Amino acid sequence: MMTGYTGYYILIGAISLVSWLVSNQLKKKFAKYSRVQLRNGMSGAEIATKMLADHGIRDVEVISTPGRLTDHYNPTNKTVNLSEAVYNQRNAAAAAVAAHEVGHAVQHATAYQYLTMRSKLVPVVQVTSSMSQWIVFGGVALMASNALGAAGQYVAIAGLIMMAFATLFSVVTLPVEYDASNRALAWLKNKNIVSQEEYKGSEDALKWAARTYLVAAIGAIASLLYWALQVFGARD
Repeated sequence: MMTGYTGYYILIGAISLVSWLVSNQLKKKFAKYSRVQLRNGMSGAEIATKMLADHGIRDVEVISTPGRLTDHYNPTNKTVNLSEAVYNQRNAAAAAVAAHEVGHAVQHATAYQYLTMRSKLVPVVQVTSSMSQWIVFGGVALMASNALGAAGQYVAIAGLIMMAFATLFSVVTLPVEYDASNRALAWLKNKNIVSQEEYKGSEDALKWAARTYLVAAIGAIASLLYWALQVFGARD
């Protein structure tokens, strides 16, 4: 059992290291492209507003939200929430983030299937994600001690099912994020909102942002597979 937990800690440590490296690179990229000022002088808020209008979306509001990297689209109240820096600044990084968040609004307006699927998973994940790991831990511990016979495995399997929902959420998030970035970049390019240099900066920034979700999904899959092997391998 100690070996199992040690292996898990090594796995989590490796994933955390990769996640930190990607996040650190993302911050560097955004800092770099925040220095690339837009020739058209448009702010993130103005870019978001124009992209919404160009897609015929009239019922979504662009608002400023406190904090850094707090940008998101809220489908419940139909608001594109831009962090203060993105909302006000006029650079390639702000353009990329603003257009990306509007990309989610476009997905919502067109009933993009993966966004719909992710939205349905949200209430389930909110309930299960915080407890799934501990239930698996407890189930595996009971299996090792044989305290409750086969009940320990049933507990662990229940935890695995909960963990699977969180993993599915991470996987479904990938096409949602990549599609939003593709919509953003296509609009920025086709509408000549940015120059070629500014476009390259926006593209690079969004590429690294997407990689944070990729690492999260890989980590979730690896963790689920690891504990599934622990649970079902322990039967032999």
